[in-house]
Order: sequence, then structure tokens, then C-alpha cells
Amino acid sequence: MLDLPAKLVGLKDFPGIGEIEEDGSTFAENARKKAIGYAKATKLWTIADDSGLVIDTLDGKPGVRSARLSGASGDRTRIDKKNIEKVLKLLKGVPEKKRTARFVCCLCLAIKDEILFETEGVLEGVIIDTPAGENGFGYDPIFFVPQMNKTVAQLEADEKNAISHRGNAIRKLKPLIEQLLELS
Repeated sequence: MLDLPAKLVGLKDFPGIGEIEEDGSTFAENARKKAIGYAKATKLWTIADDSGLVIDTLDGKPGVRSARLSGASGDRTRIDKKNIEKVLKLLKGVPEKKRTARFVCCLCLAIKDEILFETEGVLEGVIIDTPAGENGFGYDPIFFVPQMNKTVAQLEADEKNAISHRGNAIRKLKPLIEQLLELS
């Protein structure tokens, strides 16, 4: 995805490292905490993210609680369904003009206990009442992107990657990493 002259590894390559709790009040705080925690544990440059849905009329909720909004447990499909139901319940009676929202992704690159770079990507949209589309996950079926005239769940993978909050954050991070690699 980054297409850089570096070997990319994931947490699955470090089975002894536990999950870092996302208890920050912002996406950036959570990304920093994870990047520094995993960088200390692995002794490698580490990119971590925190992402979620921000709905204006709900004062930014679900925000950092996006994945845990409903409190549901079980498999991802069940959790996603319950989270969507909760958002739609919270927005019941709210007109479409007031359902503006955005997906936000904060990325942090760290080594040891030093933050090297942070980026943020955003995708603007509107929350609709009826889920549409089979692709994606999370809130994608109710997140309508006006310029595409589709929900994120109706987009093909290449369309989603071209406009997504994560894609936007990664595209901002890539030249910064390239600069670091040139200096190394």
C-alpha cells in the first residue's frame, strides 16, 4: 500500500505483544499511544492509527467510541449491525441536512518513545436512514458520499481507497516516510 523500499510487518509478526488500550479522548491520542507502545515493544518504526465516525449533530459522537458505540459483543458483523442501529436510533427524526458526518483517520509514526510524524485523513458525507451496499464494514452502509452518489459500502475497493479517510492519511504520510528513508 505504501510502496516504499522497506519491509512492512504487522502485529501478527509479534505474537507476544498484547493489544494497547485505546482510552484517549481523541483519535490522535489513541494513535500516538499505540504507535509509541508498539514501537517500544518492537524496537521498530511503527505506524498506528485510530479511526472512526464523527457526526456533527451528535456533537462528534460516536468518535473514539465508534467501534464500541453499542456495547455489543460477538463477531464483527453483529457488532457493526448493532452500532448502525444505535446511530440510526440516535438520529431518528433528524433531517438529512443535519446529518453531516465524516470518517476521520489519525496516523502516527513513532520510534521508541519519539513521535516522528502524524497525519490525518478525512472523508465527508451524510448519514442516511437505510443501509445500502455490501462492501466495506462498520458504518459504511449508512455513510453516503454525495460526490460519488453512493454509500461507502456501494463503492468498489479502488473507489473507496481513492477517497477514504485512511487512504487520505496514508497518502499524506508516504512522502514523509520517503524523506526519512532518504536520510537513513
